[in-house]
Amino acid sequence: MYGLKSLFICLITTTLLLSCKGDKTAQMETTTPETPTYEISLAQWSLHKSFFGPALSGDWAAFGKMLQESPDSLLQGPLNPVDFPKIAKGYGINIIELVNTFYYSKAKDMAFWESFKKSCDEQGVKVGLIMCDALGDIGNADSTARKLAVENHYPWVDIAAYLGAHTIRVNAAGQGTAEEVAAHAADGLSKLGAYAATKGINVVVENHGGFSSDGSWLAGVMKAVNMENVGTLPDFGNFCMERTADGCAKEYDRYKGIEELMPYAKGVSAKTNNFDEAGNEADKDYVRIMKIVKDSGFKGTIGIEYEGRSAIRR
Repeated sequence: MYGLKSLFICLITTTLLLSCKGDKTAQMETTTPETPTYEISLAQWSLHKSFFGPALSGDWAAFGKMLQESPDSLLQGPLNPVDFPKIAKGYGINIIELVNTFYYSKAKDMAFWESFKKSCDEQGVKVGLIMCDALGDIGNADSTARKLAVENHYPWVDIAAYLGAHTIRVNAAGQGTAEEVAAHAADGLSKLGAYAATKGINVVVENHGGFSSDGSWLAGVMKAVNMENVGTLPDFGNFCMERTADGCAKEYDRYKGIEELMPYAKGVSAKTNNFDEAGNEADKDYVRIMKIVKDSGFKGTIGIEYEGRSAIRR
């Protein structure tokens, strides 16, 4: 719970008190704060350790195989993703961001989603977006595989529309050079965006590793797509472009990347990993980041996404 509380306080503070000067050691000025212009949502991935539990052994190949063969068997943690509306409400948050891998077997189970929607309604919680993974590469170099990946997202577009969400988050992964993947991703996103538009749903791409963590590359893809309902989900933490066994080998400048992605943003993912004793995010300058968000003119929802090493406890 400490991580969530700290981020919530950090977001509200930096949003209201952008008159602060300098970094996180700056002192608040004694001025009347502005009215908040953002809503706060809770990303379900913040609790992934409590949903997956021992299934997160670190063997991602085995995890991926099980996700395709028996996805429900991966839910080995003490919390059940079915209860997420109630869990979020317990944190005082009434907008949630779902992750499809927690419901991977339910893509076409409308009885399940009817029950889930009822739970949301009972808790006074609404679904803002659905994060979609493990559905194929939208930027696949093979046109047939790319088409299949696009179509694999259709059920989640339909679920988002049914639940009253406004957006699905996808990945712009593919094979080849930066230019080749950009062209293929733009093609896949355009096709998915066209389908999503018929349902009133946005499609957003998160900086999520590889080329997508290059802010200028992803902004270029958005320019190529040029569709009203296709945009970005800037993540404050996902700017590692290349990883090795020792960690991140190549990282894009996060502040530059956020600034490049905000003009296309239809949501924001406020990633945190570590907090200091004062409750500040230890690895990122949140005052600086939130000023970039504010200066962009963004007025949407900011999603809390905790991905630290410690499990969140209520």
